[in-house]
Amino acid sequence: MTPEANSMTIHAIFLDVDGTYADFGIVPEAHVLAVQAARANGHKVFLCTGRPVSMLPEHILDAGFDGLVASAGAYVEVAGEVLLDTRFSADLAGRTVAVLDAHDSVYVLEAQESLHVAPAAEQRLRRIIEAHFDKSSNGPGKGSSAILGSLLPWSAQSPLFAKVSVFESPIPMELIAAEIGAEIAVVANSIADEGAHAGELYQRTISKADGVAVAIAKLGIEQGNTIAFGDGQNDLEMVAYAGIGVAIEGSSAELLALADRTTAPPSRDGIATAFAELGLI
Repeated sequence: MTPEANSMTIHAIFLDVDGTYADFGIVPEAHVLAVQAARANGHKVFLCTGRPVSMLPEHILDAGFDGLVASAGAYVEVAGEVLLDTRFSADLAGRTVAVLDAHDSVYVLEAQESLHVAPAAEQRLRRIIEAHFDKSSNGPGKGSSAILGSLLPWSAQSPLFAKVSVFESPIPMELIAAEIGAEIAVVANSIADEGAHAGELYQRTISKADGVAVAIAKLGIEQGNTIAFGDGQNDLEMVAYAGIGVAIEGSSAELLALADRTTAPPSRDGIATAFAELGLI
């Protein structure tokens, strides 16, 4: 990987949201200005997040972006054109819901159009999410509303989903995934308490790196001219794939080992600092 970005080269920049671009769902003003300045210099800036489109409210998108990689690589949009929208098959979706319900798990089915919760678990889900966002110095409002404001009850008519966020389960997530089948993998959930056996269930063959590859192919930008920022386990493939991989301070040892450099968390305007150091703004 190249150690530094060349400011004369057009880069495709991919930003994880939670813990990277935003803190408890709130984006620092310095990050908004950095994204706008980088785009003004000709760079292409994307959000590359585990969230589906339905969990990306305007206050996260306000800076303006050249596209999205959502649902941890299952969905890709460039300049308003949807290039990829991968969902669970009907069979896999049915098996997933059946296993989660058999264990009385609290979960959200994440489609690009909407978020779905089993009616019997909705109040438990709201308590878990509100407790998480209560930890924010910004208060629970904006951060929690991105999830709670988009919830609909799950029904047979609900759209097929791209990913599942599990917020509470009586057994470890690895056992849940094994019961569903070999197609399913697990990654840590950035909101829920791991002590409650939380995590995200996704199709094993999909990662954020796959979404990045689709986006840059559309733009005609080489892999070596990509820069990726992340802090979570679902960022491992993306950070390894990028020409320059940037980990947020305090990330897991595994992610830090893959990254070319680190930057501060959003509470200390880390994206803005890194953009300046890399010559993007």
